[in-house]
Amino acid sequence: MAIKVTQDPRTDIRERAYVPELLRGLAITAKHFFRNLWGTRDTNTSVVDRTGTSLMTTVAYPEEKPIYPEGYRGLHRLVPREDGKPRCVACYMCATICPAQCIYIEAGEYEETSAEGESRVIEKYPTQFVIDELRCIVCGLCVDACPKDAIRMDTYMHTPPEYTRQNFVYDIPKLLKGPAVSHPSDPWNKREGSEEPHHAHKEAHTRIGEGLVELKLPQHGNLGAGHGHGGHGKMTAGAQTGGHGQTVVTQQGPIQVTKFLK
Repeated sequence: MAIKVTQDPRTDIRERAYVPELLRGLAITAKHFFRNLWGTRDTNTSVVDRTGTSLMTTVAYPEEKPIYPEGYRGLHRLVPREDGKPRCVACYMCATICPAQCIYIEAGEYEETSAEGESRVIEKYPTQFVIDELRCIVCGLCVDACPKDAIRMDTYMHTPPEYTRQNFVYDIPKLLKGPAVSHPSDPWNKREGSEEPHHAHKEAHTRIGEGLVELKLPQHGNLGAGHGHGGHGKMTAGAQTGGHGQTVVTQQGPIQVTKFLK
């Protein structure tokens, strides 16, 4: 039976004693307690889709592990080259952009007489690469800033528990893991030594546009005629005046346009 609440609680002795509401709250708590204790529990990783008599939505980790989305940022890892060395060239861009200042790098230089072809075309490499996982805010800016695809956050792993704070400071042996990655734009894939290549290199993220375009100047009336007769400059032999007053410069021929892929 529902209790009708009066306008002035001070006039109702039942509400002043709080006994009915106290017993009602204890009954609701006891009902949920015994229902979750003896009821069947659904272990579906999607909490909102769980069914069953038990209303518990806690994930019993590590026995139950949720399915992480594709964009989940896990622990950092240094991406290795095919020879096992890190792709990092110690440019300090990840350490500079890190808002938590949790990345520390010390750079070294390869010897000019190094036998590895990969090392001859790279100026620097990290002698120390340290990430303090306790200070990391998992923003992913270091991954976006790296120009060599040397650091990723695709391990799909939480930071494991440790007994000391020093164990949360990851160095190169703990970070360097995962499959090797190679790109066509890597210096060691372009040439064997450090000499300038004979061909014009095209980056993997660009392409040359199909067809050729002609360079057009902005429309300003009889601009071509004025420059041709006013003494400010002579019109070149290859210049032509269009029907709408636009001057088309074709002295050096059509030019190629590079389209950048997003």
